[in-house]
Amino acid sequence: MDSLRSALQPITHSLPAPIHDLGVSILGETCYKTLLLDIDLSSTDCIKLAISKGLGIGIIAASTIVKVPQILKLINSKSSEGISFLSYLLETSAYLISLAYNVRQGFPFSTYGETSLIMAQNVVIAVLVLHYSGKQSAAALFVAGLATSAATLFTEGVLDMKTLSYLQAGAGVLGIASKVPQIAAVWQEGGTGQLSAFAVFNYLAGSLSRIFTTLQEVNDKLILYGFIAGFALNAVLAAQMVYYWNAPTKKSTKGKQKEKVVVPAPTGSTTATPKGKNPTTRRRG
Repeated sequence: MDSLRSALQPITHSLPAPIHDLGVSILGETCYKTLLLDIDLSSTDCIKLAISKGLGIGIIAASTIVKVPQILKLINSKSSEGISFLSYLLETSAYLISLAYNVRQGFPFSTYGETSLIMAQNVVIAVLVLHYSGKQSAAALFVAGLATSAATLFTEGVLDMKTLSYLQAGAGVLGIASKVPQIAAVWQEGGTGQLSAFAVFNYLAGSLSRIFTTLQEVNDKLILYGFIAGFALNAVLAAQMVYYWNAPTKKSTKGKQKEKVVVPAPTGSTTATPKGKNPTTRRRG
């Protein structure tokens, strides 16, 4: 270990100022010095913090594309089959409240940054679901309602922190409830329809990672319990995805049955020839 430390320290001590400042902003002065300058791996607190920060940054990076496959599936199929709008409405509402709560509490961006990115993608998906369901006016109303809610939640003069804390408790319930309509939709359809496996399994991994980062960096039980409950329901949705992997939905099965045409048996008329001698026109004389 000493030889490795002596080999790495000249590099870590000569890092450019922007990289040094970025490392300090992520790890803090103490852990940056311990892990990068002193290369001391005996500090479990700093190692846990570094892992938590790495997971948080990874989740934020992955969240930039986590819902893109779902958006592409909707656009390419021009169908919202298997997608629950209610699920996205509840989840987007929960994310909006959580985003406002985290920002106004001043929590580290690495502990909630993906919320804003996923929420934006949720809005696109919800609008597409309404559009392909023939409800364009409802889509416009949905976007307008979100904009009004955001203006209210982020303005301290309109909504005080105590009330926002109550809403955050409710957001945890909303986040949990948002999974139930989607789970029910998959069960009723007998298949996952246009639901994206990439999004489902990324959600599962992300919610598990968020439990760890919350325990390490955020001393807030409301947020922690929300992630734990979310992970449990994400696990149910992931299990459904595996179970119904190649199963056609009930609607598509019914559609195929309707397309089957019953071909009637041929009804061409046949003339029976009586057995025995045929009559003759020869004249007997």
